[in-house]
Amino acid sequence: MKDADKGGVIVTGAARGIGLAVAQSAARTGYGVVIADIDEAAGTKATHSILTKGGRAIFCKVDVTDRSTVAAAVTACETEFEFLHGMVNNAGFNRPMPFLETTEENWTKIMAVNGLGVLIGMQEAGKAMIATGHKGKIISTASMAGRTGFGDFAPYCASKASVISLTQAAAKALAPHGITVNAFAPGVVETDLWVTLDRDLMEMGATSAPGQAIKDFSAGIPLGRASRPEDIFGTVDFLLSPASDYMTGQCLMIDGGMIMQ
Repeated sequence: MKDADKGGVIVTGAARGIGLAVAQSAARTGYGVVIADIDEAAGTKATHSILTKGGRAIFCKVDVTDRSTVAAAVTACETEFEFLHGMVNNAGFNRPMPFLETTEENWTKIMAVNGLGVLIGMQEAGKAMIATGHKGKIISTASMAGRTGFGDFAPYCASKASVISLTQAAAKALAPHGITVNAFAPGVVETDLWVTLDRDLMEMGATSAPGQAIKDFSAGIPLGRASRPEDIFGTVDFLLSPASDYMTGQCLMIDGGMIMQ
């Protein structure tokens, strides 16, 4: 298949971390990539990193809670790369609070990005794929936190559980159109998110030293270490490829064995 025939893949939250690794790998595979991120400077830099290596990429400023910006990214993808093949709903964040002190504001902000943002991405991608008749792939970033609870991360856990439920609901709704919907669930990943969590947990008094948070969370990983973004993108490559055409409604754990199903 020629690269031009592969269409485009939108990756939200692609300016850094897991999203960037997924976007770069998709570009190496031959897809046109839309770097969809709210951070324009970092998103532009990420786009440039793909272009300089011969890949095809554009940047779209996207707030995943704003449907109009998500729809605009879908239109840009179709204009630039002919059709939308894949939507990777990856944008998300966490802001830890002790369980009994978790506020309505904290809940609402996390659920808006991590839950509603995924719903909007699924809907806009699904509508575009149905309109063109393309049997595309919708993939979302869940988390091990969607399978087990953490006292200081309650809204985040709930939001990632919602990603898994939305994946199952969308898979059933879109199956008649030949569109598959799956998720992947990382565990502890060495990204900027954990740098922020480390600081937040220290400020809360939950940890006492820099780096303690990721060290403590990684202590029980059977494979013996925290993961890196490069441990993740191979699974997403598989979910974007024809090899996963008969898989839908699933959440694949990529957590080094922390949660065994």
